[in-house]
Amino acid sequence: PPLDPDRLRAALAEVAAYDGLLVAHCEDGATVAAAPPPAGPDYPAFVRSRPPEAETRAVATLIEAARVTGARVHVVHVSAASVLPMLTAAVADGVRITAETCPHYLTLAAEDVPAGATAAKCCPPVRDRANREALWAGLRDGTLSCVVSDHSPSPPELKHLDTGDFGAAWGGIASLQLALPLVWTGARARGSTLPDVVRWMAVGPARLTGLAGKGRIGPGADADLVAFAPEETFVVDPAALRHRHPVSPYAGRTLHGVVR
Repeated sequence: PPLDPDRLRAALAEVAAYDGLLVAHCEDGATVAAAPPPAGPDYPAFVRSRPPEAETRAVATLIEAARVTGARVHVVHVSAASVLPMLTAAVADGVRITAETCPHYLTLAAEDVPAGATAAKCCPPVRDRANREALWAGLRDGTLSCVVSDHSPSPPELKHLDTGDFGAAWGGIASLQLALPLVWTGARARGSTLPDVVRWMAVGPARLTGLAGKGRIGPGADADLVAFAPEETFVVDPAALRHRHPVSPYAGRTLHGVVR
């Protein structure tokens, strides 16, 4: 369950004692509880049920606890760009904090999610286009150090695709197989390079988790190699994915980058 500030500090004191890393889903429970509950097929109503303030308040709590204890902390799946200035200021103050975002926050936009399209439900939610572009800027300037899948292999019945009820549907997106082409498609459209994508998706995560043999091509490193055709395209067909459950908010989308 969520930790209150006192319990969070107690946990971080233990983590700091062995220089471990605490990873945190940052949504403030009280803020979410005070928001209107989601119900029915209206996607804007679901977004209002988990406002960006829930993320900023939780990140503020985490920053203060990390500042006091000296522990290393990492914010998982940032969706609200409003936390980026907070992260920048905290790092400048010496707080040991890092953060990541995900392919769905970099690809999807709230304005484009149709009513009842529960395949796109995740927590925290996909927000608007301006927010999405701010997340890309946070990647480019290094405020966000990683892009990770946050893969959620939800069975179709838990997504309530038949009713399209955002209140009842499971929150999560299956992104693992499509993560590389999704991020590369968005990156190339914004002038970023394949080495940038490698830094966000391989080098950064390996460094964060202390896996010295991963995230690089070099003597002594594991030969985890990807044969990638960056300029070839394909259309996402959920039935052709290797995910256990063929549910995807990217169905019909043309992506650049074919993994051979």
